[in-house]
Amino acid sequence: MPDNEDLRIRSKVISEGVNRTPNRAMLRAVGFQDEDFQKPMIGVASTWSEVTPCNIHIDQLARHAKKGLQENGGAPLIFNTITVSDGISMGHEGMLFSLPSREIIADSIEIVTNAERFDGLVAIGGCDKNTPACLMAIGRMNIPAVYVYGGTIQPGQLDGRSVDIVTAFEAVGQYHEGIMDATQLHRIECTVCPGAGACGGMYTANTMASAAEALGMSLPGSSSTPAIARGKSDECEEAGKAVLELLRKNIVPRDIMTKRAFENAIAVVMALGGSTNAFLHLLAIAHSVQVDLTLDDFERIRCRVPHLADLKPSGQYAMQDLNEVGGVPGVMKLLLEHGLLHGDCLTVTGKTLAENLASAQPLKEGQRIIRPIDNPLKPSGPLVVLKGNLAPEGAVAKMSGLKKSRFTGPARVFDSEDEATQAIMNDNIRKGDVVVIRYAGPQGGPGMPEMLSVTAMLVGKGLGGEVALLTDGRFSGGSHGFVVGHVAPEAQVGGPIALLQDGDSITIDSETQEIHVEVSAAELEARAGRWIKPPLKFSSGVLHKYARLVSPASKGAVTDLDI
Repeated sequence: MPDNEDLRIRSKVISEGVNRTPNRAMLRAVGFQDEDFQKPMIGVASTWSEVTPCNIHIDQLARHAKKGLQENGGAPLIFNTITVSDGISMGHEGMLFSLPSREIIADSIEIVTNAERFDGLVAIGGCDKNTPACLMAIGRMNIPAVYVYGGTIQPGQLDGRSVDIVTAFEAVGQYHEGIMDATQLHRIECTVCPGAGACGGMYTANTMASAAEALGMSLPGSSSTPAIARGKSDECEEAGKAVLELLRKNIVPRDIMTKRAFENAIAVVMALGGSTNAFLHLLAIAHSVQVDLTLDDFERIRCRVPHLADLKPSGQYAMQDLNEVGGVPGVMKLLLEHGLLHGDCLTVTGKTLAENLASAQPLKEGQRIIRPIDNPLKPSGPLVVLKGNLAPEGAVAKMSGLKKSRFTGPARVFDSEDEATQAIMNDNIRKGDVVVIRYAGPQGGPGMPEMLSVTAMLVGKGLGGEVALLTDGRFSGGSHGFVVGHVAPEAQVGGPIALLQDGDSITIDSETQEIHVEVSAAELEARAGRWIKPPLKFSSGVLHKYARLVSPASKGAVTDLDI
């Protein structure tokens, strides 16, 4: 740092003045010396935890970020946040805490960073909620910051084929169907997660990492670098250096995360065939930076961006495979060349997106993971917004890998995931049914649980694409099949999904963006008059607070929106 350069935009309140002697004394106990008080204090938010392979390595990555800051004139301090494992919490009451963890992670980063008066931030995440939570906190505080993704896990190898966590979920359905024995099920259990890193397909973690890079908040290429790659530690050191450059140039997150940057993120998610959770998370991040983003924006961009990536869960390949043929930068370079990205958007490098991509390598010749623009998997994006008398505020569906775009069938209505699971295990669900799981929304769940266990069980029992699944909850990025989530208004507040009865005919049409129940308006009104609002499922604790504060899914399910 040059002698005349002072980057202490906030920490000077601690590092100068007689009255702050006690404050500085505390920092000396953790290693600060006289010269450190003349440097900008940079927080390193680490989501390290032993509760999930997604985050098991992030403590070491945080130390590399600290090294990059120290070597370039910063005074870094590492602090931790919570995290939960979606894969471990899936299918039982633990999943109620997954989406609320996003808010708690964001709140904790905001609290520590503001209390300690950090001048900038490096945030490092892994599992699904980490990326949006870090970006939400960064957006709220609006101080120079860089996000680093901990990286994707390697695929497991079993009998000559690649396997991952979704393989294990679907194997459960195959076991219950009698297709697989206990020995093979155990072999899968012991193989699918070979080490550190987030779930390996284009599931939620990799979707949101890709979106973060497209937003301009991550260094180029960092969203597709595997967790165990040698380059991941280098990225963390570079992130530390980059934050200091952002301080010098006075570039803050709201200069980067503009409406056009969100349009870039949506375009990349559509091209990659990402998770439906991108709707919730991008809406929430946009709220944090006061950008007016709506479901209509997703639909507008979907119509002009083709689905190009043959990635799991509906495709063949994993994120590591994409990294080997050019990664997310290669995909973005292709999209930019065809006018599908805004190249003038600023990024954390201090350069525009187009300037970053000018030096990026194009996708490898002959690769089969990303289709040509003129020969896509689907001419428009696979993440579809549906509206109709069953979801006046909207619902979302992922239509990749499906042979049909319209589904009509009788409703099989369940008021919990457990009830639906039992019906599937007991072979009470038939081809052509529309399975409805309600009271699973942000308030009603509470916490909007994911339905990966249910969708995987349907696939394992040979019903994937043969039944539809409709919920005011949400789906894992690993879910595939004819599934519709985020139905709003949710059942807990008396939305139309609360009024459904067994046998009602439901139509889902991705071409017309329609979700409709064949019940007259008069009959729905009569049912609404008889409906009694159930009490919240929790009367105290974090889930009670969450249910009382959370906004609808169509607004991102955030807890700091005046509703």
